[in-house]
Amino acid sequence: MLRASLRQVSALKEGQVTPTELCHKCLALIKSTKLLNAYITVAEETALKQAEESEERYRRGTHSGVLDGIPIAVKDNFNTAGIETTCASNMLKGYIPPYNATVVQKLQDQGAVLLGKTNLDEFAMGSGSTDGVFGPVRNPWSYSRQYKEKSAPKSDPEHEEFKWVITGGSSGGSAAACIIFHVALGSDTGGSTRNPAAHCGVVGLKPTYGLISRHGLIPLVNSMDVPGILTRCVDDAAVVLGSLAGHDPKDSTTIQDAFQPFELPNMPDVSKLCIGIPKEYNAPGLSSEILAVWSKAADLFKNAGAKVIEVSLPHTPYSIVCYHVLCTAEVASNMARFDGLEYGHRSDVNESTESMYAATRREGFNDVVRGRILSGNYFLLKQNYEDYFVKAQKVRRLIANDFVKVFRSGVDILLTPTTLSDAVPYIEFIKEDNRTRSTQDDILTQAANMAGLPAISVPTALSERGLPVGLQFIGRSFQEKQLLTVAKWFEKQVKFPMIQLEEHQKSASFS
Repeated sequence: MLRASLRQVSALKEGQVTPTELCHKCLALIKSTKLLNAYITVAEETALKQAEESEERYRRGTHSGVLDGIPIAVKDNFNTAGIETTCASNMLKGYIPPYNATVVQKLQDQGAVLLGKTNLDEFAMGSGSTDGVFGPVRNPWSYSRQYKEKSAPKSDPEHEEFKWVITGGSSGGSAAACIIFHVALGSDTGGSTRNPAAHCGVVGLKPTYGLISRHGLIPLVNSMDVPGILTRCVDDAAVVLGSLAGHDPKDSTTIQDAFQPFELPNMPDVSKLCIGIPKEYNAPGLSSEILAVWSKAADLFKNAGAKVIEVSLPHTPYSIVCYHVLCTAEVASNMARFDGLEYGHRSDVNESTESMYAATRREGFNDVVRGRILSGNYFLLKQNYEDYFVKAQKVRRLIANDFVKVFRSGVDILLTPTTLSDAVPYIEFIKEDNRTRSTQDDILTQAANMAGLPAISVPTALSERGLPVGLQFIGRSFQEKQLLTVAKWFEKQVKFPMIQLEEHQKSASFS
């Protein structure tokens, strides 16, 4: 089983495998794992062409960069020139962008091979990857030996088809694709990269706000959106980060200073670090199993000589409410561009411009998107603006200041759970509405977005049901090297197991 795409890089450089062979293998895996519904669009022709170009560069000894020939998948809310970009919505079905998002362009400039566009919740609004128009994404661990051995005997034969578990979201397609062995891009507004990473047993990195360009990422919440990185190991996340980070003249929120890519030490030392355990993250609904894993992780750091202390982020209990006010307000503003005039879906209703607008948005958006637009516009009404939006912005500042105070006190890294529990079966997940689920599932992740801090979810253990559990590390702004170094040390300690498929599924092996 290949643990890291870095091994693929070595194999490519040494001629053990060609970019075309690797691309064909990935495309075959995508076809054999179609049941997962991880992809909306498979760009087979584009991928093979890029792989052939990469192969020619290797022949000439002029490969473009460390990612040359490496297969990647991109969440379908990033613009890709010449490849349909839908945001899993009827509103953008058939939309083919004329340009690449900056992150996509940077990957292609490095020689990466774009396999396709991955599934998500519509316009990235959700935490299960179940609410897009192309159907829900299935977690590959649903078909693992680890899960089936522990859960199958308890399952109801009548519900055999529905015992598969969700990937988390909204970048669930990218997380599922990442397991199939390549690098994937997601987006992270309130945890949409880290949440599915935890549920799918992969690494999910949300960089500092402004470190990676948002240009070409179809916006959800401009002040919180960040391109996310999903990989099989922490080292790979560092490599991809090095390829993507830095100033972009097309995004005024990116850093001005040049970014220096870094390599992580082979033998990280955490003995001189101070690890903070925020007591507020022992939140209502946190499973006893996750709590135990969190506690064991803290002990690992203690035993390695690190200082581990309990800290307080006192405004955390208000963060989820604050997040949803700000999120819906910005959603209402961002979704106004989808009016049926310039691009995307346009209704046939033509009695008046107003009726065409209304019909277009009713037909193009699902209930979740329309509900967030309505909520956001309510918060932005003149009579409500001060009481909701302005007040939420003030609370956001208090939340950000909590982190500043903790880091100034000498804490280097915060250690928290990523999710309240392991992945739930789809049939259970859909019993509650999107808003309720998002409120529950974002509670441990969205504060880092509001503070603009880097955070990473690292797969840690398997639950009693044989499903992945991840823990989250939150670092100081623009201190990704320290954050990833700690994450790598932790990854080495926990030795998270590989997914094992049953014998009859080996044709769809993820190795």
